[in-house]
Amino acid sequence: MSIVKIVHVPADVLKSTAEPVTDITDAIRTQIQNMFDTMYAAPGIGLAANQIGMLNRVVVMHVEDGNVDTGPVAMINPEIISASEDISEMEEGCLSIPGQLGKVKRPKSVKVKFLDIDGNEQELEGHDLVSHCIQHEID
Repeated sequence: MSIVKIVHVPADVLKSTAEPVTDITDAIRTQIQNMFDTMYAAPGIGLAANQIGMLNRVVVMHVEDGNVDTGPVAMINPEIISASEDISEMEEGCLSIPGQLGKVKRPKSVKVKFLDIDGNEQELEGHDLVSHCIQHEID
């Protein structure tokens, strides 16, 4: 597939609300593969569609941290369905704001539901870095 340009701040597309995906087409599947290629090349652990100029609700991630390896995960129309009351503070970066890091407080654990690349509903529970990544990309 291909690596695409990552949009940087202050681009308006980064502040815009993404629309839900209504049909998982070959174009969406190609977009997802391009997002993975771009995320790995950056390198990063997550990428949202608006970061490549697309205003649809598509997120990709691959978190490897200690004993945790999510493998490549593509989430279409992700929605956080539960979040822990416990808070975690981590330093986060963003591929759309190169060279900047900031401490961010978020729920330590979240559960997200989404459609996979075949249109099947899935759920994923994330803790610590995985939780931060999920929330960051959905934000």
